[in-house]
Amino acid sequence: MTRTDRIFERASWIIAVACAVFLLLPLLITVLVSFTSSAVYTLPPPEWSLRWYESLERRSGLAEAVALSLNLALISTAASLVIGTAAAMAVVQGQFPGREAMATFVVSPLMMPGLVVGVALLQFLREIGFRDAYAGLLVGHMLITLPFVMRTLLAAMAAFDFSLIDAARTLGMSYGRAVVAVMIPNLAPAFLTAGLFAFLASMDNYPISIFLTDARNKTLPIKMLQYLEEQPDPSLAAMSSGLIMLTLIVLIIGSRTVGLNKMVQG
Repeated sequence: MTRTDRIFERASWIIAVACAVFLLLPLLITVLVSFTSSAVYTLPPPEWSLRWYESLERRSGLAEAVALSLNLALISTAASLVIGTAAAMAVVQGQFPGREAMATFVVSPLMMPGLVVGVALLQFLREIGFRDAYAGLLVGHMLITLPFVMRTLLAAMAAFDFSLIDAARTLGMSYGRAVVAVMIPNLAPAFLTAGLFAFLASMDNYPISIFLTDARNKTLPIKMLQYLEEQPDPSLAAMSSGLIMLTLIVLIIGSRTVGLNKMVQG
């Protein structure tokens, strides 16, 4: 390795570390601020305290918002896994015209700004007379979780040998049972990866949810925005730290069960 190569290698490492610090520093600051004893955002904190974590149980409507977000995330992720599996199989195995257009259409919400998708969905639901806030939120969250599932499963199924399903059917299994017994275990890392990222996308969604909520149905991100307007204290940092912890837990689960390399490849 020449001197110039060494210089470029070191420079690339410095740039990479600087980018990582730039991206992670706001998260670290949020976590540190959540442990302050002060009523304002200060660093370093005058004293370390769990005051703002303890205050969360007294926050009006927080438990209901968390429960609603978890409910929507679990149901939308489960539904997207079922629908996404069927759609991905149709695209990979099907011979009908427009397969690529179908795949692009399903993942298109990832290519558009969330606010645009939210406004379009709100107008569509109003045009067809759809007024139920919870059902609208569920449709909206499925709209943002399905692309994660579809994109991941398309890549995994492209490398899957579907003749294994045919072999299982020759042994007496129905098509559905063969899919469950053969394909799903073989593609378990892809299903787990898709489900984890879909769940996080739903829990953290704000741009679409804000157009579909009402006074009784407010997800956690929307409730946090309300708190920010009414009483912006470090308890918001404590809530954000909880979401950061949830993301870390999901990554740890994925790392222990699938491996981070396979999650990234998926």
